[in-house]
Amino acid sequence: MTALESGISARFKSLEVSFTEKSRRLWAAAEALAVGNGGVMTVHRATSIARNTIYQGLKELADPEQLRIGSDRTRNAGGGRKRTVDVDPKLRSALEALLEPITRGDPESPLRWTCKSLRNLAEELEKKGHHVSHKLVGELLHEMGYSLQSNRKTCEGKQHPDRNEQFEFISLLVEKNLKEGNPVISVDAKKKELVGNFKNRGEEWRPKGNPEEVNVYDFLSLAEGRATPYGIYDIGRNDGWVNVGVDKDTAAFAVESIRRWWNDKGRENYPKAEQLVITADGGGSNGSRVRLWKTQLQDFCNEIGIPIVVSHFPPGTSKWNKIEHRLFSYISMNWRGKPLTTYEAVLNLISATKTTKGLTVDAEIDINVYPRGIKVTDAQMRMLDLSRNEFHGEWNYTLRPQATLNL
Repeated sequence: MTALESGISARFKSLEVSFTEKSRRLWAAAEALAVGNGGVMTVHRATSIARNTIYQGLKELADPEQLRIGSDRTRNAGGGRKRTVDVDPKLRSALEALLEPITRGDPESPLRWTCKSLRNLAEELEKKGHHVSHKLVGELLHEMGYSLQSNRKTCEGKQHPDRNEQFEFISLLVEKNLKEGNPVISVDAKKKELVGNFKNRGEEWRPKGNPEEVNVYDFLSLAEGRATPYGIYDIGRNDGWVNVGVDKDTAAFAVESIRRWWNDKGRENYPKAEQLVITADGGGSNGSRVRLWKTQLQDFCNEIGIPIVVSHFPPGTSKWNKIEHRLFSYISMNWRGKPLTTYEAVLNLISATKTTKGLTVDAEIDINVYPRGIKVTDAQMRMLDLSRNEFHGEWNYTLRPQATLNL
């Protein structure tokens, strides 16, 4: 390095921390002018500032009008390198597709999280032709509503060895049927709620110092009853439907809820459906081991005349069920801080749930009685037209319509 370059370098290092992008560019151009012939290359070697940047500074110094235009900007409007997501518009959807089968989250929150590392995601995106760094993947995840979680929080008790494979199986099943125009619904029962003037978690805007007064004690004797919301989330249409029961959450109630959704919306929305796909938790009233669930589904299958394909999430993974993130979380946010004083209030609050992405929800009351303890015999199970998939047939099975017997 020459003595001239050393001097320029020393001045640059002493001022570097105070430079903005624009002042840095103009200072480099002024130094180049002071050097004279070959000044751009001399300043470039001394400071590593790009020659194009120095030339841009020279243009601005030569034209006072250029200096005045956008004088409050670091760079001209639209200047600078474009973000990768702007150059590659399919990058977000590709990242979402990688996360979809294994997305996790709290059913009471729209936040999601993933067990895949940023570097693994970046590598998989590179294989698909998207040039992206792991840092940009992290930025995109935050923009898409994902949060960073430690490995310790990814475990929910003992995990089934084929858990992730089942997630992939469900993801492919859903994707295939959505492309074919078949209805795909995610179902589950929401937490039971006491109906009455009881405290509901959360806060709502009210005049300062004037909170809504509710009962001190949550005694069942003070309640109008219990509300058991059973939800059906139409994945393809981003549409929710909730059957609010006043009795117990049984398999008969679960299937009746699906039947009501079909008669109210499903039949009209899918007139050419070749089959109905249901994704459900592994336990509860729609559990994979519940016999009454299967016999009730068979009756429903006979009524609608098309096969019903069922896939259950593995035990302990209910948070992965779409209905938790896409429907129940928003219902909980919509009615937080509001006492569920009557069944009508419950219906109104559920029906008023909407999102910026177009979610709409319908709800109705179900006053039927659903007794517990109904036994299903081995003989009744053998009468079902049920075929099990080769991959975990206890989780993945299909019911087909049975011919009506004329006795």
